[in-house]
Amino acid sequence: MTPSAQDVPGGLTRRLGRGDAVAIGLGSMLGAGVFAAFTPAAAATGSGLLLGLLLAAVVAWCNATATAQLAAAHPSSGGVYLYGREELGPWWGFLAGWGFVVGKTASCAAMAATFAAHVVPGPWQRPVAALAVVALAVVNHHGITRTARLTRVLLAVTLTALAVAVVAALAGGGPGAAAFERTGVDPGGVLASAGLLFFAFAGYARVATLGEEVRDPARTIPWAVTVALAAAVVVYAVVGAAVLAALGPARLAVQDAPLVAAAQTSGWAWAPPVVRVGAAAAALGALLALVAGIGRTGLAMARHGDLPRALAAVHPRHAVPHRVQTALAVVVTVLVLSVDLRSAIGFSSFGVLVYYLVANVAAWGQPRDRRRFPRVLQVVGAVGCVALVAALPPRSVLAGLAVFAVGIAYRAWRLRRQARRGTLPA
Repeated sequence: MTPSAQDVPGGLTRRLGRGDAVAIGLGSMLGAGVFAAFTPAAAATGSGLLLGLLLAAVVAWCNATATAQLAAAHPSSGGVYLYGREELGPWWGFLAGWGFVVGKTASCAAMAATFAAHVVPGPWQRPVAALAVVALAVVNHHGITRTARLTRVLLAVTLTALAVAVVAALAGGGPGAAAFERTGVDPGGVLASAGLLFFAFAGYARVATLGEEVRDPARTIPWAVTVALAAAVVVYAVVGAAVLAALGPARLAVQDAPLVAAAQTSGWAWAPPVVRVGAAAAALGALLALVAGIGRTGLAMARHGDLPRALAAVHPRHAVPHRVQTALAVVVTVLVLSVDLRSAIGFSSFGVLVYYLVANVAAWGQPRDRRRFPRVLQVVGAVGCVALVAALPPRSVLAGLAVFAVGIAYRAWRLRRQARRGTLPA
């Protein structure tokens, strides 16, 4: 049984209420994806992207029930890394944690670059992205309540911009209802679009990684995950329908900034700049939540020796995993100053699906007295994860397999080294 935060040496402090938890979950999902994901989804399946959105939402909901059920039983930091370790064994937990930490570190760099691309011209983008990483790391360093407050502000800006985009799109002279007419449905295209849109929902369980800092976690986390995911699905459906009606599937499929293009159809000169500001705020919100989530997963991995144990320190005043977050900020800063990962992080998608596959397997095996949802949801969630992996581009799958191969080799080497020293963990 996982110890509570109060029983863990150097444990974190429970400061987050229901509103904070929902804001963090929703802020994670309404990141840069909502401003960009509809273009590749439309390219994959045209007007069938709304079917892809529905399929993505179903898979996300099944995964969310698994995560919520596990979080109620294991209210400590680490998310699925911890759940897989406790329910299935150390290797399962390691695979989930490794995929999350490595993949989401690349996502941090991508979000920072996306933010910078919306606010400054090309030559300034790398330094501004690096400054954004440092600034948000400082916010996270000063406590989870500061993180929650800034998340609320960025979420408010994002929702305002999305509302403007929807109203402007509906006011334009686009194809309207004709955009939803389909001559046929390509199942492969719908599945591919679902895979693209699923990753926009993948932040719904970010609050679960903060389980050691949520008040009354057995009730708060399941409630917050459910509310945040439901709200995000509604927002994505409304925005997706409005953008499709404004641009039509063919035009939508070739847009670099689909919501900006939809807002331009209204003829309101002020609308596109507002949408761009919202996209920048959304990228910052996603980055802020990622830094917090990776920090807590890294803390759990360091506690169990799957990352260097020196990273398991918790700041005595601010009650945050400051060493993990500092190391993360350094790595992401180096990445944004040296490479552009916005279009080269397919392995992150692979890692997310493995992460939630472990969650479904772990939740399926929980005993009756810890179950909150029918087992069939975990079966659907696991099958959905495997199907979406199959829909990924081969390059993404190969990159993901390579990342996991490195992680497996690292852990196997560490275990052999500990065995020779006679210091294997219990």
